[in-house]
Amino acid sequence: MCGICGILSPDKRPVDRELLQAMNAAIVHRGPDGEGFYTAPGVGLAMRRLAVIDLDTGDQPIANEDETVWIVFNGEIFNFPALRADLEARGHRFRTRTDTECIVHLYEEYGDDCVHHLRGQFAFALWDARRERLLLARDRMGQKPLYYTQQDGVLYFSSELSSLLEALPQHPSIHLPVIDLYLGLQYIPEPLTPYEGVYKLPAAHLLTVDRGPQTAGDRRWSVVRRPPSPKRYWHLDYRPKHAAPEEELIPELRRRLRSAVEMRMISDVPLGAHLSGGIDSSVIVALMAQASNRPVKTFSVGFEETAFSELPYARTVAERYATEHYEFTLTFGDIPATLAKLVAHFGEPFADPSALPLYHLARLTREHVTVALNGDGGDEAFAGYWRYWLDPWANRYARLPGFLARKLIPSLARALPNKGEAPVGRSLLDGIKRLEQLAEIDPRASILRWGSYFSPAWTARLWKPEITAELPPRAAEHLLVEQFESALADSFMERTLYTDIHTYLPGDLLVKADRMTMANSLEGRSPFLDHELATWAARLPARMKVRGRTGKYLLRKAFADDLPPQIQARGKQGFGIPLGAWFRGPLAGWARQTLLSSDVLDEWFDVEPRRQLLDEHLAGRADHGKRIYALAVLALWAMHYT
Repeated sequence: MCGICGILSPDKRPVDRELLQAMNAAIVHRGPDGEGFYTAPGVGLAMRRLAVIDLDTGDQPIANEDETVWIVFNGEIFNFPALRADLEARGHRFRTRTDTECIVHLYEEYGDDCVHHLRGQFAFALWDARRERLLLARDRMGQKPLYYTQQDGVLYFSSELSSLLEALPQHPSIHLPVIDLYLGLQYIPEPLTPYEGVYKLPAAHLLTVDRGPQTAGDRRWSVVRRPPSPKRYWHLDYRPKHAAPEEELIPELRRRLRSAVEMRMISDVPLGAHLSGGIDSSVIVALMAQASNRPVKTFSVGFEETAFSELPYARTVAERYATEHYEFTLTFGDIPATLAKLVAHFGEPFADPSALPLYHLARLTREHVTVALNGDGGDEAFAGYWRYWLDPWANRYARLPGFLARKLIPSLARALPNKGEAPVGRSLLDGIKRLEQLAEIDPRASILRWGSYFSPAWTARLWKPEITAELPPRAAEHLLVEQFESALADSFMERTLYTDIHTYLPGDLLVKADRMTMANSLEGRSPFLDHELATWAARLPARMKVRGRTGKYLLRKAFADDLPPQIQARGKQGFGIPLGAWFRGPLAGWARQTLLSSDVLDEWFDVEPRRQLLDEHLAGRADHGKRIYALAVLALWAMHYT
């Protein structure tokens, strides 16, 4: 697991070594164990290494036998032992024992199709010196990041935005339509960033830049002002459905998930697991314990506010499997200082507040291990969120006469006080207050209806009128609807799952997981995101995912005997944080100062909606905790990066 960066010039001008070193230094947290560089006329590759596999000979960049192909790689290839055996049988000679070298030889055999052979999490840059061609690639699910841009014909790329900005001759302009997307989604979706002309390479995509041989005066590539378009190499397909009966699907699920876990336990350094006490992480810990001959190290985070803390559930699983268990309790005093660190690591606005406890959990974990398995992806693969079974009811509500659905009932709901004393999504009151949003937003944008902090009406009130006139209307909604309509699935629920896996998962959950673990030089591994398991799970019939008001039906049944009864019976809680109480109490002054004293927020947004939001929250008339958090993050980011 590493951080990578590089520069490719069209005219073979020497790469500025100091600039490349500065880019690399900006991602030292991703790889504190070493660094490496490769430079040639017009090309420079660099990396920071977190040593996990092949501690002695795995340094990068790594080349093929005649040093015509070079790679810098971030991630882990979990099927590399089998790949290596096959490549050696084909005559390839290896200098190291690392998974990275397999990619070089796979490229020699299969060209760009090498990615189809990789089972793991990755982002890499491969330079083919013979063809003068750069290949950038990212894993299927989007676990490892890669940013890129082009200025004056020069291509720059890096694992993180902060590194990329180190190198650019001109600081890019802020793209306000993307900030509007952030308000709706709470993250910035692929391939966009907050900067014009700066992009994320989307999950399951390749980007190739073929510089080709040049003659004197040949400036074909240098006059191109937009980078080449990425190409998708993999799709998640929900068809055809498995025809086998339930009694055959259960052992197959157990076999596949056990295999995914055991592959991710291969490590030359200590490893453990993040344990929330939910179904997904509990199943992962159970399988790790069954596969290990020593106690599994488990790590959990909670809160003093018991309604939000899952620590008792995590302890139940830890006791069942006699793990070596560690806990951290997050308090409001950790928030302001931690937020400043988070903004620096994300490099862009990111408003999922569960990043806060994850950052501290990763810090605690890194004191004991270098690798931690987690349960990320289980909800998206097996339909764990409540909204998957609530959507049909919401669709019926939205069909009520407009006066009832959009005016009368929502106005009555708004009058009900809400002090945010339970995690969002866990109280009836929270659901009632969502009714206006349910009727206002297209049903195909499910996550916006149930999860967006700012409805279209809210964002319209926030922006200054002259800016609103320039913004594309309902952009977040249209983005999700486009994914829904392109889904390789038939049912409404599975189209929603497809949409979540192609937007929310790589844009929010996996960004959070990567940045917060790597900020602490910790490698996270996610067995549920194994693409072969995800493909198999996608083809389960819908009834194997949701039954009545129960999600993850088959997963729960397959591992019923491995989980304590309290865990088996639990519904989805999520990583809730008591923001409402904190912003109404000890952090009220900090929140007001942050939201009302930002020059950039004053430039973009009217002050009255921000003041009203703070006043309503303080008075307990509404729980605006997450809205306050999202605007505070935006203000802190703007202070440092605009």
